[in-house]
Amino acid sequence: MKGVYYLMMVDFVLTNGIVFNTALKCFEKKNIAIIGEVFYYISTEELSNLTAKEVIDLEGKYVVPGLVDIHMHIESSMIPPSTFSGVALAHGTTSIVADPHEIANVFGIEGIKQFLKQETKLDIYYAIPSSVPSTTSDRETTGGIISLQEVSELLKHPKIIALGEAMNFKGITSEPDSLIQKIIRLVKQEYPLMPLEGHIPRVSGEDLAKFVYLGLTADHTHQTPESIVEKVSNGIFIELQKKSIIEQNINVINQHQLYDHVALVTDDIMPDDLISGHLNANLKLAVDKGLSVENAIYMSTYTPARRMGFRNIGMIAPGYLADFIILSDLKEFIIESVYKKGQLVHKKNEQFFFPAPNEDAYPTGYKSSIRCKQLTLRDLSIKCESDAQSALCNVISIQQVGTFTSREQIEIPIINGELAWQDSGLCLILVMERYGKNGQIGYGLVKNTLNKKGAIATTWAHDHHNLMVMGNDLNDIMIAQSKLLDIQGGYVVVSQQNIDAVCPLPIGGIISDEPLPVVSQNIKNVRGKMKQLGYKNTNEIMSFSTLSLPVSPQIKITDFGMMDVHNHELIPIVERYL
Repeated sequence: MKGVYYLMMVDFVLTNGIVFNTALKCFEKKNIAIIGEVFYYISTEELSNLTAKEVIDLEGKYVVPGLVDIHMHIESSMIPPSTFSGVALAHGTTSIVADPHEIANVFGIEGIKQFLKQETKLDIYYAIPSSVPSTTSDRETTGGIISLQEVSELLKHPKIIALGEAMNFKGITSEPDSLIQKIIRLVKQEYPLMPLEGHIPRVSGEDLAKFVYLGLTADHTHQTPESIVEKVSNGIFIELQKKSIIEQNINVINQHQLYDHVALVTDDIMPDDLISGHLNANLKLAVDKGLSVENAIYMSTYTPARRMGFRNIGMIAPGYLADFIILSDLKEFIIESVYKKGQLVHKKNEQFFFPAPNEDAYPTGYKSSIRCKQLTLRDLSIKCESDAQSALCNVISIQQVGTFTSREQIEIPIINGELAWQDSGLCLILVMERYGKNGQIGYGLVKNTLNKKGAIATTWAHDHHNLMVMGNDLNDIMIAQSKLLDIQGGYVVVSQQNIDAVCPLPIGGIISDEPLPVVSQNIKNVRGKMKQLGYKNTNEIMSFSTLSLPVSPQIKITDFGMMDVHNHELIPIVERYL
């Protein structure tokens, strides 16, 4: 009888709730009993036989599982895990799987360990960064490298549950002895059931089969209706980020009832977006684009949990962690309160929780990691080894939607032995190695960026995070780069030799220890000034930062120069002299 009596004692009971039934994908009026950190009993009965320490009448409010984000990068929010935790919980996200490949590119495995040791109320699990560098060391210089030794060590950590996105297209499709293939083989040998994540943009046919053949069975990149059908048909789990949540994609998901093959994720979310929403914002967007609210909840809780092998989250059921959200409005997904492991962690209109400042939170050197020289006019001159009057030049052309680029060729005059790019309507872009390893500079030209005189600079340059500066005025370029050195990383916008906007990110040049509202406002200012200079994109910050990402189609730039992302061949500025 003693054991039965113990089971009858519960911590609290929620009555009169409209509870989401995951298995049936519907809402039912039920009562919920919770013991400690887990759900004990969910029933239409009044639960009068249970003795509860507390009874909460929900008065017809909705109860849904806590949201589960299985593909995201904390560093994209430009705050550390300890700060991110309170913000995510406030937006209803109770568990995440983060790929820390940004901090790994800067500080290697030691940077990952700094993340792993941070204590958070949010359950943060990690995927091993599989592509650091994203290509190879002879195509981009990084501060750290994740090789077989680091992967083997990380596999032993209890918070490591997946292999992060494999990005090296050439290494995956045509180089059996590449580091990425060796990493995949190691993980499959040591942990055969571990999910292996892929980065598979615009990959189809036999090339797609090569990814799946190696065991890479998820993709989070930009999707189309055709890519969703082909990838799901080939055994790939789709992780749908914001830019892929469009009506056409939702229609194909509904048409083929692909709800068990797709999850909603955030991937990269900027500080000025995070302050108003996280995965809940993508859920609402999916509903606006045609997904039923029931399926949107299902794809933000149950399917992501199953993809990652979780058996105790993503559902309101006995034995599952009591991670749940109480909503006052279902369609608008208005959050009244959030519970994590049976504890109230956020109520509507409360401020986000932020940890107290800690000057000793990071090792010495984490706030002084930008080591490259200051630019001079000599560095900005593109010499031409020819008596020709002009040159046919290769140019990176950006798009107004998304982060893909294309390669164009434009004729540019040659004056006094130098490429006269400043009168061409283009911007000069430089990527400077910032880790003190080789001091090299990669040069390129960019189209469709600024239509007013100015410059933009950042150390948040995907994924290697070298120092990148772009502009159409030589003095502005030098001022922007100099300011970036002074603040030890972040974003800077300059026009007419005035510094218009600054977002300091002193921790490794990619993270701030300021509260989110401060970082958010700084990034909002940067974004606004970029727009004023003429930069047009659905996400100006991400568009600029990914000009340096050599695994995102079609042509990008590193400290080695411009390169074709599919074959990894370097592309010279001058194709030929005319």
